[in-house]
Amino acid sequence: MTRLGVVTIGQAPRTDLTPELAGWLPGVELVERGVLDDMDARTLGTMAPAADDHVLTTRLADGTPIEIGERQVQDRLPGVLAALEDEVDAVLLACTGPFDALPHTKPLFVPDALIALGTAALATAIGGPGGARVGVVCPLPAQQDFTVAKFAPRLAGQRVLTAPSSPYTGTDSTLADAGRALQAGGAELIALDCIGYSEAMRKVVVATTGLPVVLARSVAARLAAEVLDGLQAAVER
Repeated sequence: MTRLGVVTIGQAPRTDLTPELAGWLPGVELVERGVLDDMDARTLGTMAPAADDHVLTTRLADGTPIEIGERQVQDRLPGVLAALEDEVDAVLLACTGPFDALPHTKPLFVPDALIALGTAALATAIGGPGGARVGVVCPLPAQQDFTVAKFAPRLAGQRVLTAPSSPYTGTDSTLADAGRALQAGGAELIALDCIGYSEAMRKVVVATTGLPVVLARSVAARLAAEVLDGLQAAVER
């Protein structure tokens, strides 16, 4: 059995995430680690974002949501990855946030790029060379400007619509409202840009808008499955 490391920027286990990942990764054993694992309340307080840092949101092992700084996570990720790579065949970073290039010796799936590139490909498939108009749901209002900067270059510079609704503190109602706002602005395709959004949440937006909706965790898991399937086949030969 191939093994996929799942690194959350919060704490493991991610009971809201890994059961769904397992459904897209049959025959793959998931090994979880968290950047915030084993931190007490005082140490968690040092992870708060500085005024000039990107804000990331995640959850603790007990389900408590938390906002942390990108730089704080960036400092700790290489060590977590290096320790985990000895135990697994590949690693999935369970966050769509922006990070500098991370050193790795095993395949590393980074949803930040995968969701943006996948959405761009679908926009072209739906809308032709000019691309379908894209709307993106992100967790926090503070992330909207970065979300535009992330998606727009991959969408021929078209104006990207955004609306916030947290997968950790929001409700089906706030998520539906975000979807309606994007649709009203002209969106023809919607991306849910956080690993915390679930398949059930995707269905809420589909039911509300009738539009195609791209889910970050699904894109990352399905692409990882392609690579892991090849690794397993090579072992069996």
